[in-house]
Amino acid sequence: MATFLYKLGRFAFRRRGLVTLLWVLIVCGVGAAASAAPAPPTEQFSMPGTESQKAFDLLEKKFPAASADGATARMVIRAPEGKKIADEKAAIGELVGELGRAPQVAGVADPFAARSISADGRTAYAVVTYKVTAPDLTDKAHDALTAAADRARDGGLTVEAGGDAVAVDAAMSGTGEQIGVLLSALVLFLTFGSLIAAGMPLLTALIGVGVGTSAIAALGSTLGLSATTSTLAMMIGLAVGIDYALFVVSRYRAEIAEGHEPAEAAGRATGTAGSAVVFAGLTVIIALAGLAVVDIPVLTKMGLAAAGTVAVAVLIAVTFVPALLGFAPRRVLRVADRHLVKVKKPLSARKQARSEAKAAKLAARTRPNLATRWAAFVVRRPLGVLLLAVVGLGALALPATKLELGLPGEGTMATDTTQRKAYDLLSDSFGPGFNGPLTVTVEGRDAAAAGDEVGAALKNTAGVDSVSAATPNKAGDTAILSVVPKTGPTDATTEQLVKDIRAKATSLKASAGATEILVTGQTALFIDFSETLSDALLPYLGLVVGLAFLLLILVFRSVLVPLKAALGFLLSVSAALGAVVAVFQWGWAKDVFGIEQPGPIMTTMPIFMIGVVFGLAMDYEVFLVTRMREAYVHGASAKDAVVTGFRHSGRVVAAAALIMISVFSGFVVEVNDLVKMMGFGLASAVLFDAFVVRMVIVPAVHSLLGDAAWWLPKWLDRLLPNVDVEGEKLQRRLRPATAQVPGSRSEHEQDLVH
Repeated sequence: MATFLYKLGRFAFRRRGLVTLLWVLIVCGVGAAASAAPAPPTEQFSMPGTESQKAFDLLEKKFPAASADGATARMVIRAPEGKKIADEKAAIGELVGELGRAPQVAGVADPFAARSISADGRTAYAVVTYKVTAPDLTDKAHDALTAAADRARDGGLTVEAGGDAVAVDAAMSGTGEQIGVLLSALVLFLTFGSLIAAGMPLLTALIGVGVGTSAIAALGSTLGLSATTSTLAMMIGLAVGIDYALFVVSRYRAEIAEGHEPAEAAGRATGTAGSAVVFAGLTVIIALAGLAVVDIPVLTKMGLAAAGTVAVAVLIAVTFVPALLGFAPRRVLRVADRHLVKVKKPLSARKQARSEAKAAKLAARTRPNLATRWAAFVVRRPLGVLLLAVVGLGALALPATKLELGLPGEGTMATDTTQRKAYDLLSDSFGPGFNGPLTVTVEGRDAAAAGDEVGAALKNTAGVDSVSAATPNKAGDTAILSVVPKTGPTDATTEQLVKDIRAKATSLKASAGATEILVTGQTALFIDFSETLSDALLPYLGLVVGLAFLLLILVFRSVLVPLKAALGFLLSVSAALGAVVAVFQWGWAKDVFGIEQPGPIMTTMPIFMIGVVFGLAMDYEVFLVTRMREAYVHGASAKDAVVTGFRHSGRVVAAAALIMISVFSGFVVEVNDLVKMMGFGLASAVLFDAFVVRMVIVPAVHSLLGDAAWWLPKWLDRLLPNVDVEGEKLQRRLRPATAQVPGSRSEHEQDLVH
């Protein structure tokens, strides 16, 4: 691996014009394909294999008109204090008429004709149906809905609107990306001390994200990739793209400091740091592609799209980055270090002596860098440091034991939104279960009679508030009933009611003469979604951790190092989930993060965090520990290898983590709840994993284990192929050229570069 990448890096450096042209053609080609592609489809949420999905498919087949996918809005109307809805019939008639004349409206259900008036006579609702789906509604349609509600309010009515036709400002604003890029630029400049070196990772990362998201747009209509599919790809691609380029550029600077000429330094940087990039990228790709195990199409598409963007970031790091280094071999160094680049013309004896004297003086006053001093401190006190770190992360993880999962809806929106106000008005006037009715489908030869029998039985079921009359289709072989629970959609009692009805289905079929009884509706769908994710969590975790464990055994030639990496990941992700619960569920510091309505954590959050954080955690493990192994296989003791690894990689890993945190933190300012929560959770996880697990626990564990950390059974060693990530074979091949050139820096002097 290292030898192949070494050759690739030298080729890219020497033929930089050709490599750059190829990437320009790729960018232009993918961009042109994206601009010419049809608009991406509307996201069709589905969960194959669940009862809810089976019932939805049945409704689409048997009740095509009822299952039409046009947008809907529910206008909730409350009469002024002391009056009834009946007293406002004229005003409500004007509102219904105005809504019916609005653009793209298919029809409006008058509350008086539909008898959608509360028992106290003060609240009613009118359902507006549209000819198109919610994403296809025009601004004129949204404005007309808002204007009609405003005029009714001016007449003294209380009017609020809910439903998917009501505009929600939850699109990505782009502010998060801009903040992340700006903070990353600052970290890169402070790390490298060079604008060119700081700009190179940013440029290549943006190109990688552009290629990835453009490819998603180009393939959207073909593969059914909606606009939301690229959200995770953009977030992950930007972060890893910067980090991967950062490691290659940093290693190039280190190779220059050792006295190698630029082309050789680019080859060595790609062969060593590039190998770590490839395997780190593979762990992220495995974690993201593994989301397919959950068998929820939307998650599978998001995971595969993000995995593809990470693959692009890896390719750019090992090809385009060394090519760009060829255009600026000196300017990626600090001004004071640019004399280190070998020149073709040999130095005169006088200049050579002056250079050697300067190098000796510099070496005499050089102190070990902060990473070196920190590693030496941990090596001296490993047990105490380890206990403190583990106890601290354990304390942060405690809130995760109170984790409550749910899916976003109008009931979880901020209390000042019209959707939440409409939700609360309906709940107060029609009962808490009104906002989450269950749809029961009954199939049979005489579906109407069977539906009536099932409805009569369900009325006596604990937790049921009301049951509608059975409505058969034209063929008479299927009927539907609406069951309103006594409790709200997110209440545990409602979930139990769904399970009770499904458990009774067999006996109800026998007594009513039905062939099939299914329960669906948004509430049942959410319950099935949560159960599907819960059931898939352990298989997913086992698959991802198992495959990455095997990959890390190949990389490190050790059993204990991958085990330690996996256990450290569990600590960091648990602590991050604890932080998410404390902030987003309990509302701690909610004003700081702009959280208007604390509530249950989104059901998708834990599995997303496990996938993404595991991949990123293994990134830091690979980048940091490969340097330790490189020192160990070249003869250093186990403890000295820890210090050497930190001396070379500690500062760069810290910079990479700060960049990740900057990118993810930027997304906290977004309006979209899932994006905001994901940004906070991932930023917290990177903080804990990089600065506690990898910077504290890893050196402490390696110090305690000593040589045993690198133990691998001989039989397994013979079976495993040697991928040579640390470049041992490459070093042997290039040994005649590794002698330090006169005037190059000593090992202590390199601390200034690192």
